[in-house]
Amino acid sequence: MSGNGDAAATAEENSSKMRVIRVGTRKSQVSLARIQTDSVVATLKALYPGLQFEIIAMSTTGDKILDTALSKIGEKSLFTKELEHALERNEVDLVVHSLKDLPTVLPPGFTIGAICKRESPYDAVVFHPKFVGKTLETLPEKSVVGTSSLRRAAQLQRKFPHLEFKSIRGNLNTRLRKLDELQEFSAIILAAAGLQRMGWQNRVGQILHPEECMYAVGQGALGVEVRAKDQDILDLVGVLHDPETLLRCIAERAFLRHLLYLTGGVWSLNGADSMQETMQATIHVPAQHEDGPEDDPQLVGITARSIPRRAQLAAESLGISLATLLLNKGAKNILDVARQLNDAH
Repeated sequence: MSGNGDAAATAEENSSKMRVIRVGTRKSQVSLARIQTDSVVATLKALYPGLQFEIIAMSTTGDKILDTALSKIGEKSLFTKELEHALERNEVDLVVHSLKDLPTVLPPGFTIGAICKRESPYDAVVFHPKFVGKTLETLPEKSVVGTSSLRRAAQLQRKFPHLEFKSIRGNLNTRLRKLDELQEFSAIILAAAGLQRMGWQNRVGQILHPEECMYAVGQGALGVEVRAKDQDILDLVGVLHDPETLLRCIAERAFLRHLLYLTGGVWSLNGADSMQETMQATIHVPAQHEDGPEDDPQLVGITARSIPRRAQLAAESLGISLATLLLNKGAKNILDVARQLNDAH
């Protein structure tokens, strides 16, 4: 009896000494951010049964400012700044983000240590109940469509000039409630991946393919942000890298867009002026790592030592080449005018 008691005490003591990995996320138990974080933590728990994972939730600037269009706030890290402060102060060890929310240039000292396998990158249309069965093309004249994204509004205004596009803010729950309960919106545009992760695929009335609306850089993928010099955590999360998603997102982030066959474009705010180009590149991903060590392994804010450096550089070069082509053909003028119009409003 005493022997069993000693064994139980020892097991309890060992358990209490398990290393704790603290994971930062945006606040709200039922938010998309929390569901995404829980998914990544579940994967890590399965891979590292000897570690404990503690989720630490906090509010971000983007969560607090809900009455202003994102484009008007002028803050590039609305949903990441407070989480990065927690990383900097060693209050958390890693943070899970929607990759599209992470700027292509991260603050000094941070890196994306893992990019998980991408779900659908496309945008989806959710219709007001009275318009179920419709498409954007068949909505009545002057129907109002809600979106928090200038990217979506500019492309769709050009494609569907009979519609009006208006800013809508809040998490997915809030935006769907505004759509269903108010008579203001005929439809709203959301990321298909977010709806899938929330289990709301049945609300999707239309998927927007690239010829209608090109998706955001990194959309559909999850990024794990860590301290750039924290090698233990980098090694821990590095197993989450999905090679194909990683290379696609390097190309997209290097462009500020699609891997191997990359299409990118810029639009004026009203959709009247636009420019679009496509480039192709062949990127060989060898079975074994062919590259030597690098002093600075980051590309567009991503650290992926397990993925061949040569493939990463080819993806980055594709994105940069496409961006340069568009700039040389006059894209800078379109972007400058769009910024001036946005600032004026």
